[in-house]
Amino acid sequence: MKNYLLALAFVALAGSALASGNHAGGHGEKMAVGEPGDKAKATQTIRVTMTETDDGKMLFTPAVFSVRKGQTVKIAIKNAGTVDHEFVLDQEDKILEHKKVMEKFPEMEHADANSIRLPAGESGEIVWKFTSDGVFKFACLIPGHYEAGMHGDVTVAGK
Repeated sequence: MKNYLLALAFVALAGSALASGNHAGGHGEKMAVGEPGDKAKATQTIRVTMTETDDGKMLFTPAVFSVRKGQTVKIAIKNAGTVDHEFVLDQEDKILEHKKVMEKFPEMEHADANSIRLPAGESGEIVWKFTSDGVFKFACLIPGHYEAGMHGDVTVAGK
């Protein structure tokens, strides 16, 4: 019971990182990186592939992309790898918070508009409106994947 209470305390301290056993952050709260977008208003599609290399690296291709503040983008994501991967879009500090939680709860799945987990060979999408300028992160937070190189940057330029 004590371990259960410690885990609950950790979850509470994680703030927006968890809700009902899933990552949270898009549950109606304002996110610096933006908000879920309307697919009909998307002005660009960015295709992102997730994969592993023979030497153990895990990659997003592209690992860097740029958009404009106010732009709605469809991010089409393909897991071309042989293991599950995920794409989580957020501020760098929030990504690192989620990463710590995932290390404790590796089977956690996302239930937010800014993230998707895909089995090998599967595809999905995120439609996102970038409402703030700056540099934001995307990453795979499955334990070990970030360390293997699976993270990237989104630069949002002012209009």
